[in-house]
Amino acid sequence: MSTPLAERLLSALDASSSQPLYQQLQRALRDAIEQHVLGPDDALPSERQLAQELGVSRITVRKAIDGLAVEGLLVSRQGSGNFVNARIDKNFSKLTSFSEDMRARGRTPRSEWLRRTEGTVSPEEALKMALSPGTLVYRLHRLRYADNAPMALEYATVLATALPGLEAVQASLYDALEHHGYRPVRALQRLRALLLNDEQAALLQAQPGDAGLLVERLGYLRDGRAVELSQSFYRGDTYDFIAELNTQG
Repeated sequence: MSTPLAERLLSALDASSSQPLYQQLQRALRDAIEQHVLGPDDALPSERQLAQELGVSRITVRKAIDGLAVEGLLVSRQGSGNFVNARIDKNFSKLTSFSEDMRARGRTPRSEWLRRTEGTVSPEEALKMALSPGTLVYRLHRLRYADNAPMALEYATVLATALPGLEAVQASLYDALEHHGYRPVRALQRLRALLLNDEQAALLQAQPGDAGLLVERLGYLRDGRAVELSQSFYRGDTYDFIAELNTQG
């Protein structure tokens, strides 16, 4: 008897399609992850079982699984099989928001507001963002979740002229900035390892002294002005930051 997952995957395969079967299977598995049919850390059936239930070759199954592993959606564990990746692979070379990263991996992003205020730039903010003293900014402090798991503490400072008001930011800061024509087109990011303090650990459901990651981002508009300065604190056991490097010659 086939499993509900196999029945779902089988219904998505079309032998008469011009698209290779492994790509159809890869897409069907990706959809199952994005729609939470398969959750974080769920195990996939074995390659042999999937091949038998779907009536395809193990090579087809292997190519589909390899493709999803490259995307960061699946992870192979020696001697245990293939699992939905519970860690988040953040591509350091792409300028994307937290919400976009989570949705791309089949997770549901949400935020818990800690503080929303407006004021003038601090000396440190003015220096980093090249702003004049007295420039008005919005400060947005949030606890970011993937599904129901706390993933990051985010402290963002945004030019007040980029948004009509504090309430303009709902689920995604970048969505709000894009809607009003002020989404960053490039950014400088700095990554630093640290130990979570008592407050950070409590909010992230970790232990004080656990490994954490701090990412500072300075986002720029097309005309070269800085529009966003953010500091995001991540649990070290839930995030992997990756970057593709190329040689030039």
